[in-house]
Parts: sequence; C-alpha cells; structure tokens
Amino acid sequence: ENLGFKDGLFSNDTDHQIEVVKMIRKYQPEIIIANAPADRHPDHGRAAELIKTAAFLAGLKKMETKLNGEPQAAYRPRLILHYIQFQNLQPDVIVNITAHIDTKLEAVKAYSSQFYNPGSKEPATVISTKNFLDSIVYRAQDMGRLIGTEYGEGFLTSQNIGTDDLMNLYSVR
Repeated sequence: ENLGFKDGLFSNDTDHQIEVVKMIRKYQPEIIIANAPADRHPDHGRAAELIKTAAFLAGLKKMETKLNGEPQAAYRPRLILHYIQFQNLQPDVIVNITAHIDTKLEAVKAYSSQFYNPGSKEPATVISTKNFLDSIVYRAQDMGRLIGTEYGEGFLTSQNIGTDDLMNLYSVR
C-alpha cells in the first residue's frame, strides 16, 4: 500500500508514525525490510528511522489506533532489516538470493523512469546509467561470494539477532 507520503518531504513525526503503525498492525509482519539507515537520498534514512520508530510504537498497548473505524491490537515485528542501497555499507547478515536475482532485477527495471532504460526520454541521473544497473548485479555477486553462493543480499540490523539453533547459522567453509 502506498501511504501517499510526499517524496522528499515526509518526516518522522506523529502523523507519519501513526500511519505506519496502522499498517504494521494491519499486516503484522514478522520481519520488516526497510531502507538503509544512511544513503544518498535523504528520504531513505528518514524512512528507516520512521519505520524503526513506528515498529516500536506499534507494540505499545497504550498507542491506540483505528483502521476503518475498528480498534487495532498492539503488535511488534520480531526484526527490522535494512537493505543496502546506493552506499557500500558493511552488512550484518547476507541472504542467499541466487534463486531470486532475476525477480530482483525485474522489480528494479519496473521503475523504468528512474533506472537504466535505453529508450527513456528522462534526464540522465546517477541511478539511470547502465553502470548503476550493472552495479546491482555485481554487488549481489560480491555479497554471494562472501557467503559462498552465486548471489547474496546484504542487510543491516537495528537490533541484535538471536537464534535457538546454532546449526542454522553458517559461513563460508
């Protein structure tokens, strides 16, 4: 769902937080994947902070919200992961995306006015170059190399990650 926040002009304030809280409570995700906490576009870091704040607030019983006139129950996701965007940030965890690299590229290319499109009539930008589109692939290849797979996606975390089973963790052997 698009909450209609204005590009470049939204804030991590009460009005925006409440709208995100409503969505978290509506969908009750176990994991939220959010923008990088620091990036080239100022919205990305602001969105990361907004989501982090709203995810905490969504778990507070005294934070009352209604959706379509119905009260919503408190709910807090288990984990927030921040995907790495323009900047080269050191990931806290890397996920094998080898089976999904084509889907990822299709999703990026769906934004044909922003990313490389040889037939575009839009003004050229840093992210509309072929080099930037290629960088999505070679970053995924490099992340994959680090964990011994063909492609990987790096994420940062806002909180500590725990496990009940050390055998489900692995690294390159």
